[in-house]
Amino acid sequence: MTNITIDENYVVPFLKKLLDTPSPTGYTHHIIDMIREEAESLGFPVTFNEKGGAIIDIQGQNDDYTVGLSAHVDTLGAMVRSITSHGTLKLTSLGGFSMSSIENEYCIIHTRGGKTYTGTILTQHPSVHVYADARDFKRSEEHMEVRIDELVSSREDVENLGIRTGDYISFDARAVVTDSGYIKSRHLDDKASVAALFGLLESIKRQDWKPKQRVKLLISNYEEVGHGTAYIPSDIAEMIAVDMGCIGDDLNCKETDVSICAKDSSGPYDYHMTGKLIELCEQNEIEHAVDIYPFYGSDASAALRGGSNIRAALIGPGVHASHSMERTHTRAVMGTAQLLGAYILQS
Repeated sequence: MTNITIDENYVVPFLKKLLDTPSPTGYTHHIIDMIREEAESLGFPVTFNEKGGAIIDIQGQNDDYTVGLSAHVDTLGAMVRSITSHGTLKLTSLGGFSMSSIENEYCIIHTRGGKTYTGTILTQHPSVHVYADARDFKRSEEHMEVRIDELVSSREDVENLGIRTGDYISFDARAVVTDSGYIKSRHLDDKASVAALFGLLESIKRQDWKPKQRVKLLISNYEEVGHGTAYIPSDIAEMIAVDMGCIGDDLNCKETDVSICAKDSSGPYDYHMTGKLIELCEQNEIEHAVDIYPFYGSDASAALRGGSNIRAALIGPGVHASHSMERTHTRAVMGTAQLLGAYILQS
């Protein structure tokens, strides 16, 4: 079958659902449960690795060769580092982002007792009416705190809520889909790619087609800290990491493009796989760009560092302002799913 279709009316609402589900790296069990339920509702079996990442199995026309497609549901976030004497929270970051990108952001504190509380992330000098250095005050981890939306003014007040050091903090994604097709939100890295993979699953169920070879979708949950796919199933021979494409200086990608990465900080990706992905974009008239990512590593990088005997490539929807207030376009997400569909039909 060559005429596969990806349903935007499935992909975009599912992406919005993913974005609205908090999943800072290390606190992903709720979203992994959602992934499992969705995959099983489409008729695909799900297993798990020991750290909770999901593996979704797709039978191929032949099962003597396995292609892995990975995307990650873990996001940037924070953890309670300590509780101050005046009832605010010091934080420690989860993943690599600038403190200025989360200043004034609404957040949720997730306690180990199952309670949640809302708050706002601020500098210790948040008001220009009070602090002469408010504009220039250094935005660094030690100068940031969470103002909790509860009647607290001491460490004891906060502890009485059940909040402790080590509790997780998620950032409000603020996901919006515009009439012009833009998707703006935190955490499009990498939930946009997860939605593209599920667009493939929905297409397989709806149109009843099979990839040429067996395919395993690896939904990792520790990518933002570098070891999401340090282990992958041993039968995988080649792997495409599906993650956000970079946009900026000396890069070709736009928010409507599928980005194909030829090299990132971990080194070059497989020559033949990358060439095939470019060729498929050209054959299928998929908007795309080929780029070098200057400060980047992927799930494929982690698998290679972990000793996996694989070939690897990296693609994904173009995302502007990565690790900040991100934006992509539905054309990029749909194009990513279409490219993956074309690839697994011919692999």
